[in-house]
Amino acid sequence: MQEERATHRSSEIDPPANPTPPTGPIVPTNSAMPHMAAKVAVRFVTMTALVIAIFFLPAGTVRWWQGWTFLAAYVGFAIAAFLFFLKADPQIVRRRLQAKEPVREQRQIIRFGAILLVGLFTLPGFDHRLGWSRAWLGAEPMWLEIFALAMVLGAELAIAWVIWTNHYAGRTIRVEEGQAVITSGPYRVVRHPMYAFTVVMFIFAPLALGSYVTLPAFVLLLPIFVLRVLNEEKVLRAELPGYTEYCQRTRWRIMPLVW
Repeated sequence: MQEERATHRSSEIDPPANPTPPTGPIVPTNSAMPHMAAKVAVRFVTMTALVIAIFFLPAGTVRWWQGWTFLAAYVGFAIAAFLFFLKADPQIVRRRLQAKEPVREQRQIIRFGAILLVGLFTLPGFDHRLGWSRAWLGAEPMWLEIFALAMVLGAELAIAWVIWTNHYAGRTIRVEEGQAVITSGPYRVVRHPMYAFTVVMFIFAPLALGSYVTLPAFVLLLPIFVLRVLNEEKVLRAELPGYTEYCQRTRWRIMPLVW
């Protein structure tokens, strides 16, 4: 799942030997850039291989154009976005590569969410193999598959916009020294726009894969987002100055007029 936020100060971590805190975030040097680029490359190769297995092993065939189109669109855009951020602001990539979650509750939510997400994305492959949608509802029209794929790409573009607006948006719940509350761009509308656009992406994903009947199953992801947002806001209210006031000014968390 996609995560949002931006070093979490935990009372369980012993203080460093040098009590003088750094004056700001660590900026990657030119010599560190190839190492960071290599980590990004390894991550994308691993992710692509995993997605191929999750999609095509249940499908029982590689002759599934919706699966390949979705894979090319999703992974291709993600690679392009990372390359852009790596050149424009390597700090963004450094934060996105930090995967060790310091908050115990978040680790539990992420672990369960990852298992659920893998299980859900096997379903369209099984649908392609066993013909559930074709038998129960008829073949999904191509225009709907293309529209759904466009919505997935649009959600990815919007997530990149969120990351560019909030350079502190990392994969883990952390508050860095000198971090300020972001109130511009999509943060003027909802407090967690990255989660909002991720929900859109996951809702349209089964339709882009040609699977009507598996769409209701993807709704099971919503409680994961709710739990993650509630715990994240608990941390941010305690550690990020001005966040409580921001919550008072910006009512909606993910979806305007709903929640």
